Amino acid sequence: SPFKSIKMEMYEVPVPNQEIPGCPPGLEYLTQVDQLLIKQKVELAEALIGFESNNKYEIRNSMGQDCCGPMRSFTIHVVDHNGQKVITITRPLNCTACCCPCCLQELEVQSPPGNTVGYVRQQWHPFSPKFIVSDENNEPVLKIHGPFCGWSCLPDVDFEILTMDEVTQIGKISKQWTGLLREVFTDSDNFGIQFPMDLDVKMKATMIGACFLIDFMFFESNN
Repeated sequence: SPFKSIKMEMYEVPVPNQEIPGCPPGLEYLTQVDQLLIKQKVELAEALIGFESNNKYEIRNSMGQDCCGPMRSFTIHVVDHNGQKVITITRPLNCTACCCPCCLQELEVQSPPGNTVGYVRQQWHPFSPKFIVSDENNEPVLKIHGPFCGWSCLPDVDFEILTMDEVTQIGKISKQWTGLLREVFTDSDNFGIQFPMDLDVKMKATMIGACFLIDFMFFESNN
């Protein structure tokens, strides 16, 4: 397969035994949250010898309860506690010349797998990371703006989630510093996502995809 497979575990929080209109099966939990924490899992052997295996993640809510888990293509499968795939995130291989308008990055989010719920596409800008978040019909819904260049050395980095007119910030994706010692010995990243509680659950799922695109574009090593 041309895609790198990255697997996470997603643990469901009990929800009413009824379908939620407009909510893809498996995403019922996302209707109840306005914050998520994405933590990269690093095995001890990986940290000590520098051997990097397939990335694994945990996705937690703001209370710390488990909810789920560089320039290259990838496929991410989010699975629930039964091993059922509930979200698939795919990113095709694009060249890495981010200064060139013809080399922009993008990904597609499906839930359930095979059913597109959103897209994240990079906008060209010479100095700042910018993205358009679109729905399943390719209609732009939100924008994501990162900080001005020179921010990569900062301990905490915020990417603002904005309305299409760029007037209102409705949330953010934050790269959170995990401490000097851990940063020295591992390349693991922690991210937080904040969005309105009533944001369309499909867009919440797409924001998880946006977080991984940001991570792989700006914070992962080239190895």
